[in-house]
Amino acid sequence: MGEIKIVGTAHISAKSVDEVRESIEQFHPDIVAVELDQGRSKAINKEGATPSVDDVLELKNFDQLLIQWLLSYIQRKIGLDVGVEPGAEMKAAMVEAQQRGLRVELVDRDIKITLLRFWQSLGFIGKIKMVGSLIFSISEVENIDAEEIEKLKNEDMLEVIMGEFKKFSPQGAHALIDERDAYIAHNLIYLKKEGDHRILAVVGAGHMQGINRYLQDPSLLPSKESLVKEPKRYPWTLIIGSCVTALFFLLLASIACSGVGLDVLLHAFIFWVLIHGALSAGATLAVRGHPYSVITCFCVAWMTSLNPLLHAGWIAAYVEAKARKPPVSDFRKIYEATSLRELFQIPLFKVVLVASVANLGSFLGTILYFMFLFPVLGVDPVVVISTGLHNIQAAIAGIV
Repeated sequence: MGEIKIVGTAHISAKSVDEVRESIEQFHPDIVAVELDQGRSKAINKEGATPSVDDVLELKNFDQLLIQWLLSYIQRKIGLDVGVEPGAEMKAAMVEAQQRGLRVELVDRDIKITLLRFWQSLGFIGKIKMVGSLIFSISEVENIDAEEIEKLKNEDMLEVIMGEFKKFSPQGAHALIDERDAYIAHNLIYLKKEGDHRILAVVGAGHMQGINRYLQDPSLLPSKESLVKEPKRYPWTLIIGSCVTALFFLLLASIACSGVGLDVLLHAFIFWVLIHGALSAGATLAVRGHPYSVITCFCVAWMTSLNPLLHAGWIAAYVEAKARKPPVSDFRKIYEATSLRELFQIPLFKVVLVASVANLGSFLGTILYFMFLFPVLGVDPVVVISTGLHNIQAAIAGIV
């Protein structure tokens, strides 16, 4: 029977690169399995086709893309500080295997599936906490000192970040870490059953315990199909958006039928327009979006907030892309950025950032509208709503 040896690495450690080479030299494997999928393998080796800017605009997964880019930036920034390119140990494993004529296998799950399952498992509060954690992590790596750099040389920064995620979102950590442990274990067991192979698996140190647990007791493994299928998606955005739209028009109808006057009704509508426009445009302006994008957000946010199938950020992203005309080379520049300032100056990153913050501003506008509408109008909400609904009910009864 074959044999599997697992080498746990820190993705930003020079020591890990040497350890990988030494393990191949000493273990004499037939197969070198690496914790990569096709997409990340091509990215590390700078191969494969680059997606187009139109693809980004059409998919509209701006939030997920922004999170992916920021995570990559954090890992790259730490790697540069300790003098190691992120993923260097995986590249070293593949190069060493190829030079020795050994078979290389990519055993990790597709990053797109992982991010999709991770994002959908978080929930609304989890997503907010994750963004906060990302902002904190970025501020930390921007102000790192020499002592912390030395400490990080013995850690896997990405696994540290994932450990933080695990504290506030066990479901997210399950998709990001535990499921991948199972997926990698499935592939290693399959390779072992192929023949009398000696397999050296190069994985992040944070995955070793989980993978070993599954290798020791394969009966614990979930089915591979369950690990790759797209999770069932409930149209919460559509449902909540429809409820907001219905609530808004019901509120306007109640005000109109309450007898407080058309000026109050007009003020209620103007407040909706202004608060959505101001917050969406303000958020876009805060990240230095193009003036055309800022104006667009102010003009459309109130309308898109009433249409659950449309978002202000989508329109703003399109305008931002038309105004800045990001080249395809921006994909490479984003992954090579060495500072936040450099990252924020890349047109494509700005397009995605504008989309995300414009949507966030519009969302906050909706919340604040319902919180402060009646204090702004200076009327009693209980009296206005109860009177308005009573009059509407009476009018309907009269028609029937």
